[in-house]
Amino acid sequence: MRKPLIGLAIAVVFACLLGSAAPVVAAENYMIDPVHSSFYFKISHSGISSVFGRFDDCSGDFTIDPDDPAKCSFKVSIKTESIDTNNKQRDDHLRSPDFFNAKQFPTISFKSTSVKSTSGGFQVTGDFTMHGVTKPITFTLTGGKKAEFPKGAFRTGYSTELTLKRSDFDMTKFAEALGDEVTVAISFQGVKK
Repeated sequence: MRKPLIGLAIAVVFACLLGSAAPVVAAENYMIDPVHSSFYFKISHSGISSVFGRFDDCSGDFTIDPDDPAKCSFKVSIKTESIDTNNKQRDDHLRSPDFFNAKQFPTISFKSTSVKSTSGGFQVTGDFTMHGVTKPITFTLTGGKKAEFPKGAFRTGYSTELTLKRSDFDMTKFAEALGDEVTVAISFQGVKK
């Protein structure tokens, strides 16, 4: 009776040792690559067409933990001044107090507060700040494919589309001409730190 117990004890010790020797996958930290990232928006004009625009100056970082999505995080900052709708007069107006008020509110930002795993990506909730107003938003990021380009630069990327109401951020002027809902399309790459 004693030999089987000794054998069982040895087996348990080996199992524990082998288990503790299993590699632990560390969280991966990335810096957003602005050259390979896009932040676009679309808004209805007079109900008959849409105006498209983008922000050209963005930065941020994110952390991906393959073992625990709750430890993932995303942070983005966009310079309001960098708005570009391919029309200088309109862009200057959008930077004015009638819209983004870029001098008083120079950045649009997002910082995640929770991340959950979903099929093909993550469900991300966080604080979105624009025009001096902070609101919680939730969206789904898809992607996560990895690549090495150029050699030694390890990359991953994600995309999402969401709809925001500009009135939620105290941007209510010209309601007769411009829609309240703004469609936002984001695609970003990060380079591993």
